[in-house]
Amino acid sequence: MSESYSFTYIGGIGEITEKKSRFIATVEPVKSEEDALAFIERIRRQYWDASHNCTAFTIGNNHQLTRCSDDREPAGTAGRPMLDVLLGENIHDTAVVVTRYFGGTLLGTGGLVRAYSAAVREGLRQAVILDKRPGIPLTIHTDYNGIGKIQYILSQDKIPILRSEYTDSVLLEALVPVSLLKAITSSITESTSGQALLKAGAPCLYALSDGKTLLFEEEVI
Repeated sequence: MSESYSFTYIGGIGEITEKKSRFIATVEPVKSEEDALAFIERIRRQYWDASHNCTAFTIGNNHQLTRCSDDREPAGTAGRPMLDVLLGENIHDTAVVVTRYFGGTLLGTGGLVRAYSAAVREGLRQAVILDKRPGIPLTIHTDYNGIGKIQYILSQDKIPILRSEYTDSVLLEALVPVSLLKAITSSITESTSGQALLKAGAPCLYALSDGKTLLFEEEVI
């Protein structure tokens, strides 16, 4: 099963100025090369009068597909440094276009690398980056004597609760990170003296955003 990794959930726009040149970084979540190319074309049309629209994107939980372009800047001074920021911060399924409006002063090779890299970082700061992780839905059936102990165990590791039903007994469905499943199930079994009934579901991928649990319909590798 895949490990946790970061991805762009909501895109953002950041801007820096370097020696009167404006660098506008537009960050977008993408799921395929077609998505990335369509996004890049849209930004190029939006900033049609810019000096350069340099690009980078990475797709896949193992960065299976990466592309970058200097768009007429000196080779290796824009697209590759932009991509290196995404890879260095281990951010997946993300495309970025850095639009440059030339300010009249040459920055040199090192200056361009620093400027394009800094613009991407600023764009990422303005985006919403989440951590996607593998999880196991765990159904817990218990009596009222055990619910307090179980809720305490789940709260200690901030385990999200997907649903709960209170009748003559209690049914909870928690989403447990794969790495914690063994420890959580052992703690619940021990604390309830084996009275709680536990059933693990199919693996999934999920992320947490502002207290909400986001589930993703993707193949879990």
